[in-house]
Amino acid sequence: MDSRDYLLNELKEIEKWEKDQKGLWFWERLTRLPFKMLDRFTPKFIQEKVGILLDELGSYIQTGGQYLTSEKSVFQFFEKKTGRRVSQLTDMELVPVEEMKQASRALGEQRKKAATIQGASTGIGGIFTLAIDIPAVLALSLKTIQDIAIIHGYDPRDKKERVFIIKCLQFSSADVVGKQAILNELSDFNNESKSRGVISQLQGWREVTLTYTESFGWKKLLQMVPVAGIVFGAFANRSMVSDLAETATMLYQKRRILERLERDLGEEK
Repeated sequence: MDSRDYLLNELKEIEKWEKDQKGLWFWERLTRLPFKMLDRFTPKFIQEKVGILLDELGSYIQTGGQYLTSEKSVFQFFEKKTGRRVSQLTDMELVPVEEMKQASRALGEQRKKAATIQGASTGIGGIFTLAIDIPAVLALSLKTIQDIAIIHGYDPRDKKERVFIIKCLQFSSADVVGKQAILNELSDFNNESKSRGVISQLQGWREVTLTYTESFGWKKLLQMVPVAGIVFGAFANRSMVSDLAETATMLYQKRRILERLERDLGEEK
């Protein structure tokens, strides 16, 4: 099992990563400008598709619906990458944090490649195939975060966990103020009163997804150009899924580390 010194060292690395996110603020503000152009010039059917995406995210929070992933396939992937056999979520309690990180990063690399191919293939037709790409990249994004949740021993079928997943989605494309607010919300997410507060904030979940939608919009702006959209689509999808995988890995690592440190402290008492 992980030593206390190792857990504390890993926690410092994650906190350093959190501070580094502040450097994205100026760039993120600039990238919001093209979204207004996208909103003005994008055909109505594309805007309707984005609207459906928001509705699907709301449904996902409530039930998981068609987006819930398979534990069995994640366990098989985990065994392949680490050599450790697991058959249920409770088995993850005995898995070292390092192996969780190793499997999560391997998963992120796999999904980046899938996102690149997906973005390139849907970029062939420019604005017309963009309607196919929007729900496809959402499904891949949610599946990636859910799989990382399972690798760390958390159950996406739990509504509380789906809220955490949406927060990861929001964090990956928020500006520095938004990132700090989300980190504050998730700092003690396993505390029941804290998690209930976050869930209550999601009653207006359309506001939660606004930042993600804006970021999604500018990244898709150049993908609307036929043929050239192949390059832009591949790059946009790859970067989106890469950021999401890194965010989910860091935030789930932090949760698991804090839980183990708290447990070790309890055992010492």
